[in-house]
Amino acid sequence: SDKIEAYYFHFTARCTTCKTIEAKAKEYLETGYPERFKSGLITFQSINLDEVAAKPLADRLGISGQTLLLVRGDQKINITNEGFLYAVAKPEKFNEVIREKVDLLSMNK
Repeated sequence: SDKIEAYYFHFTARCTTCKTIEAKAKEYLETGYPERFKSGLITFQSINLDEVAAKPLADRLGISGQTLLLVRGDQKINITNEGFLYAVAKPEKFNEVIREKVDLLSMNK
């Protein structure tokens, strides 16, 4: 599949940085890939790990804590660390990381 799914896993209690990572990641995907986002080829979901409904997906993807994950088929790229490093202090760098990783997933067949 050509579909790239972005997941932001978090808990109910969230700090400002956590909320910023989510907001910036979603914003960059929507504005950086507007046609693919509108058509559903790129999606973004925010998932609360404290909710029972999140468990099957978290288990399938091997997630146990706060994580920003890009998924295409069986390929996964975790960009959580980059989110914490750049989302607040250097948002343009965070945007570059997201673009680089989405483009990498787009090229891999």
